[in-house]
Amino acid sequence: MKSSSEFEEPMSQFEIAERTFQEAVKAGLDPANPRDPREPGAPFIPQVAWKLSPWSQWSFQHIREMAPTAPIWRGSGSVQALPQSPQPVGDIIVNFRDGKRTVNDHLERSYTDGFLVLHRGRIVFERYLNNLAPQTQHLLMSATKSFTGTLAGILAGKGLFDVRRPVTDFLPELGVTGYRGATVQQCLDMTTGIAADDSGNLGTVGEKMDYCWYRARPSSWLRTYWEIALSIGEQVRPHGAKFDYKSIDTAVVGFVLQRVTGLSMADLLSQEIWAPMRAQEDAYVVLDDSGFGLASGGMCATLRDFGRFAQLMTQGGILDGRRILPQSWIEETLNRKTAPVEGDQSLAYYSNFWWVDAKHRALWAVGHGGQQAYVEPDAEFAAVKLSYFPEYDTDERFGDDRAAILAIRAALSEE
Repeated sequence: MKSSSEFEEPMSQFEIAERTFQEAVKAGLDPANPRDPREPGAPFIPQVAWKLSPWSQWSFQHIREMAPTAPIWRGSGSVQALPQSPQPVGDIIVNFRDGKRTVNDHLERSYTDGFLVLHRGRIVFERYLNNLAPQTQHLLMSATKSFTGTLAGILAGKGLFDVRRPVTDFLPELGVTGYRGATVQQCLDMTTGIAADDSGNLGTVGEKMDYCWYRARPSSWLRTYWEIALSIGEQVRPHGAKFDYKSIDTAVVGFVLQRVTGLSMADLLSQEIWAPMRAQEDAYVVLDDSGFGLASGGMCATLRDFGRFAQLMTQGGILDGRRILPQSWIEETLNRKTAPVEGDQSLAYYSNFWWVDAKHRALWAVGHGGQQAYVEPDAEFAAVKLSYFPEYDTDERFGDDRAAILAIRAALSEE
């Protein structure tokens, strides 16, 4: 099997993923178990594009085998109990874009690894597929951003920094970039006026960020998120004028949080969220070559601990009488109207690294490949899904997942 550097024509990471996977399968690779311990001579998983489909069916559950990571310690305290009150959620019939089917049928057709529904603080439905185990951490991709936004809210609530201040008050090194004049809040809302194509296609900022995950990259390429932030050119529109999804904005917020605390992203997440939330398992986060925890997409957690985070948001940031997250931050995230999201009427705004469903007064954390959490405090309802979507029709697949989650929420609300 050829390495990515041996292909004659420049290829996108998406093309590399598909081609290397197909060649590995032809060479005898088992797609469901590419590192079968019984087969030490099996084809190698490539050092580029392993976090993309079709490799993601396996890699999303094995990130520590592919990249350096740092633990997000759960602390030494007791585990937050999640009482169970099973409901026949899997039998609910949902009207999808291509017809009606049950939730269970949808899960089996939608590249699901795990799905968890919480109502009134209890687990009402839980299902594992594709060999995901309850104790296995799964990559959250850009749903990580919502943890970073929540962490910013906690630290701002403690008075450690003011999100209204310019980024360069904390990171003066970025004064030579397009971030000059942008506030931390504009980064949190992704309304900075910089140009940074997040698609991951050839030549984009998103591709450069993705290659910071991979052990194999051209020697001339930037190696860290900090180097990428320093490379951002002049702004192309006024800061605050328009929403434009850019993962580098999240990295910049991560650098701000580290600068004002002197702690790493992994330690901050442990200290401010994971341990206070009383997670059951440690989480972990992917590191770039500098040791920066990838605040925009590198967090890995179990299904239930992802659900505990969603439940914490549903409870207004309080667990067992202790306030972990300021209520004002949640309310602001839900209610503050930022620059509107164009082309998606179901998600009206993007606020503090959360997608806002204004119709249901709900929040969505969303990550590439089908990772998502839905939080609706007024309905005491939360749901999380871990998946391994193919790299095509992803908008439609996310739409189907949302349809299923909203149908479940409606059915449970009738009780």
